[in-house]
Amino acid sequence: MSITLIAVVLALALGHAAPALAAAVRDYDWYGRWLRWLDGRFPEGGFWRGRYGIALALAPPLLAVGLFQLAIDAPLLGLAGLVFAVAVLFYSWGPRDLDVDVEAIMQARDPDARRAAAAALWPDPAQVSLEPPALVAAVLGSAQRRWFGVLFWFLLLGPFGALLYRLSALAAEGPLASPLPADTAAGARRLHALLDWPVAQLMTLSMALVGDFDTVIGAWKDHGGAMFRLDAGFLAAAARASVKSDLADEAQDYVEDGVAGATALVQQLGELPELRDAMSLAWRILLLWLAVLALFVLAGWVS
Repeated sequence: MSITLIAVVLALALGHAAPALAAAVRDYDWYGRWLRWLDGRFPEGGFWRGRYGIALALAPPLLAVGLFQLAIDAPLLGLAGLVFAVAVLFYSWGPRDLDVDVEAIMQARDPDARRAAAAALWPDPAQVSLEPPALVAAVLGSAQRRWFGVLFWFLLLGPFGALLYRLSALAAEGPLASPLPADTAAGARRLHALLDWPVAQLMTLSMALVGDFDTVIGAWKDHGGAMFRLDAGFLAAAARASVKSDLADEAQDYVEDGVAGATALVQQLGELPELRDAMSLAWRILLLWLAVLALFVLAGWVS
């Protein structure tokens, strides 16, 4: 079986089996210190403070990973390559467990606690909203940043690609990005948007395949998905449309049962049904990606 598929499965299993290890390993403070050192080292008007300055931050760690990846390309039946791939993918995944964060929102019993829990789904706490459509978009956006972006670039470029996506995401949004010079931060956001665009397109296609195809494709077209522009807003729109369609179909299944069916529906859905269905949608997309990867491996298209 392909090293790529084995590495993906092992990294996923390890993350769920050892959440404490994942939390301890996925520490990016070194990257924040590196960014601050660069910011203090280079004066105004230098390359660092321009739109391509983020390349200075990305080059050393990515060069190290890329050279090591090439050096162990096929030794000892690929064992060293497998261990390295699992380690880098495991490190780049997340960093937080999406299931745990979503469950914390659903278990919160008052608005303040729910808002505090929901903050984990947004890179910027100021963007937090408890409106169901916003929560659906946040879940799929978090899945894109935590799962699918890393996985897509890992499949294309190996460990180098996984780390490229994670480091670009950290420099583009969140607490590590806030101290960056304005032009450097803008360049980092553009790079991240460029890396995200194909991921969002494939996620939307997968969403259409595992959900209501016509509804998802309609939302994709209406929100600019058919145009090449570095704006993945179509993913959030497709996610909201898909979850709304799923809830409507679920409700319809109970309508024919009358009052008893309505009571059963309330008990089944509970609070924030959109959040539950959004998480289910993210998992269905991930399973589809893994199934397609397995087919590619069987066909001999992935090494």
